[in-house]
Amino acid sequence: MTTTTQTAASEPTTTSPAAWLPVAAGAVTLVMWASAFVVIRHVAHDVSPGALGSGRLLVAALVVLPLVLRRGWVRPTRREWTLLAAGGVGWFGIYNLALNAGERHVDAGTAAMIIQIGPVIVALLAIPLFGERMHAWLVGGMLVGFAGVAVIARGSSTDADASLLGVGLVLVAAVMYAVGVLTQKVLLRRLPSVQVVFVSFLMGALICLPFSSDLPGIVANGGAELWWIIYLGVFPTAVAFTTWAYALTHTDAGALSLTTFLVPGIATLVAWLTINEVPPTLSFVGGALAIVGVLMTRRKPRVAR
Repeated sequence: MTTTTQTAASEPTTTSPAAWLPVAAGAVTLVMWASAFVVIRHVAHDVSPGALGSGRLLVAALVVLPLVLRRGWVRPTRREWTLLAAGGVGWFGIYNLALNAGERHVDAGTAAMIIQIGPVIVALLAIPLFGERMHAWLVGGMLVGFAGVAVIARGSSTDADASLLGVGLVLVAAVMYAVGVLTQKVLLRRLPSVQVVFVSFLMGALICLPFSSDLPGIVANGGAELWWIIYLGVFPTAVAFTTWAYALTHTDAGALSLTTFLVPGIATLVAWLTINEVPPTLSFVGGALAIVGVLMTRRKPRVAR
């Protein structure tokens, strides 16, 4: 007993963050990500999808630039540049254009629910890209998840055409999210995360700029729309990705990823409190189905002995 005590006392102690810090970082991330859906919905009809996307991404790039300079540049290989382009164009370029345009037709809570189908698409794309095995839970989860999206589309608006268009655009954003996750899975094996997101921000902004003819006027006027764009760039983009990375470093990845299912609920609550908007009942049913579908895809089949 004495020997054990002396050995433990002689070992160097490692400093770890207070238990509440990773939890707080994760909570901040979820609230910021949820608020992004509400802000986009709030300004969707006053700012073009391109201006909202390019402005947000350029602001985010400026915020993380000092971190890139401090960390130092790691030269990407040709294959890594290809993956950076795919992730930057898809996740940050097309994603922002599709989501911003989609939220002109569906409410913030509904958009947040549809984006939750992203992990199902990740599981689907991982089969041909990473050779992951198809199994019954994966197939069932995909069917349930996409059934949830269909239910959301059915009940998200009294204007059927606008509803379907909005749901379709947000679903495109979810696919682009999946593309970004899969490319980053490879890129982060060697490249610093801050460098990956910085390059992705710039590439995404370049994709959005041709659709941003109203951005110079917004900047010149300096009105509320500009401040909302700055908010999106600083908090839900630059800061939220940083706090998420911190939380991920100090907590279990699987458990933390499940907390993203809280985003639609938070977005719905914030939208109700700030812009008096609540999704239709069927959207909640569809959102629940989508979450169940994602959970099913994450189950692993039993391995025969």
